[in-house]
Amino acid sequence: MEFLGQLTGGIAHDFNNLLMVILGSLELAKKRVPQDSKIYSLLNNAIAGAERGATLTQRMLAFARRQELDPQPVDVGGLIRNMSDLLSRILGAGISVDTQFPLILRPVLVDMSQLEMALMNLVINARDAMEGRGRILISAREDSFPGRPNESERLICISVVDTGPGMNDATLQRAMEPFFTTKGAGKGTGLGLSMVHGLAAQSQGHFVLKSTEGEGTTAELWLPVAVMETTQSPAQASIANTPDVAHQRSLDILLVDDDPLVLISTGAMLEDLGHHVVLAADGQAALSFLAQGKRFDLVVTDMAMPDMTGIELAGNIESLFPTLPIILSSGFSEITLDIKTTLTRLPKPFDQAALAKVIAETTRTRIEKPC
Repeated sequence: MEFLGQLTGGIAHDFNNLLMVILGSLELAKKRVPQDSKIYSLLNNAIAGAERGATLTQRMLAFARRQELDPQPVDVGGLIRNMSDLLSRILGAGISVDTQFPLILRPVLVDMSQLEMALMNLVINARDAMEGRGRILISAREDSFPGRPNESERLICISVVDTGPGMNDATLQRAMEPFFTTKGAGKGTGLGLSMVHGLAAQSQGHFVLKSTEGEGTTAELWLPVAVMETTQSPAQASIANTPDVAHQRSLDILLVDDDPLVLISTGAMLEDLGHHVVLAADGQAALSFLAQGKRFDLVVTDMAMPDMTGIELAGNIESLFPTLPIILSSGFSEITLDIKTTLTRLPKPFDQAALAKVIAETTRTRIEKPC
């Protein structure tokens, strides 16, 4: 499984770079054709297809435990109640859904959008197993994970139980493998359960499948309890309400990426936003531009580069220009837990709107050029 994770993550990383080029180029092309033309609708279709590809790579990265996550406190009961209408439409009239939550349930610490996707995958798997007729019970409880009774390690267990035919031991042992599926051709990628497994592991939790032939299946997603932080300070609130600076002035941006196609495509998106861009193919080239006295308002750098990573480049830049804002872009969660960084993150693939937003957020309080 570990080897499969590394292989899957590597493929997804490379595919993300390709999607970056495709999405960026399509968006720019779309801006240059009339909205009532046939080409415009074809470009929309192409963008939609590329976005579906991005969703697929996110599932692959989830299994490989390399997806970019934004963990925050999530009310499990509230989240599932908000999903009830969507679940009803997906399941159809033949399947009933019951929920069971305690009166008091502490929030979990997880990426909310990824938890939604994980729950959807579990419910869809249950639906397909029951072939359109049956019952699903979604419940949650606070408990200690079996074999780890330490009170300080109490987790929230989210269970999805179905009344389907269950799985035999051979199928159960392979159920979380990527691309493994018992469904017919064209009815699934085989990434649903592996994605849930990866999310649990990356969130410091667990994913457990229990099944008996003829008795149905129970899927348990164990997630850590969120430690609630203090409320936002007035200074933080002031920053959050600062006007969008990036759209008010043109910036001089140093763009660094070892993939020439990504470099050119991202550079074109930045120029289309009205910024002046200097391209650097690696960290050493970026440092050379800075050493020549060129002044920049912002650096946008890739993470995974040979010889000098984005983190290493950022460290070199910060030692020379401590006030120069830096955005770190990556195709997956390449920053391990032992590397501490406060750099702004921009997950690949990103579109022009996401790029503009992160530039605004990064530069709104640090718009002065380095001396």
